[in-house]
Amino acid sequence: MFILDDTDRRILRALDHDQRATVAKLAMDLGLARGTVHTRLDKLAASGALRANSTRVAPARVGLPMRAMVTAGVEQSEFEGLLADLSKIPEVIECLGISGEADLMIQVAARDPDHLYSITQQLMRCRGIRRTATSIVLRELLPYRMDHLLE
Repeated sequence: MFILDDTDRRILRALDHDQRATVAKLAMDLGLARGTVHTRLDKLAASGALRANSTRVAPARVGLPMRAMVTAGVEQSEFEGLLADLSKIPEVIECLGISGEADLMIQVAARDPDHLYSITQQLMRCRGIRRTATSIVLRELLPYRMDHLLE
């Protein structure tokens, strides 16, 4: 497991405040060598600690203002094929393995209720999905955040 040190945390906090900051700006603001920042960013990206910039794009800004969370029960023997099928549905923006009554929590983005219905029908055709339950996101009350964990 990749463990963040104080320098990694400082870089990530700075990026959380200004995701477009260049290596040179980060180095200047943090009092670090540019090579150090560049190497650390490469390591953070390779370790998975640094998410892709596309995760910052609001679905509504690309024409998909409706979000929903779909829980799914799956046949474990079909899991590999299921993930391949899910990855082909562009409106699936996140899929988490969870415990409890369901096996997966799938976040989807849609244009409107009809589009959401179409997406859930696509989900039901994925290999291994036995059942689903859909909850529409009414409002994002607390956005995805990490800054407070880097203190």
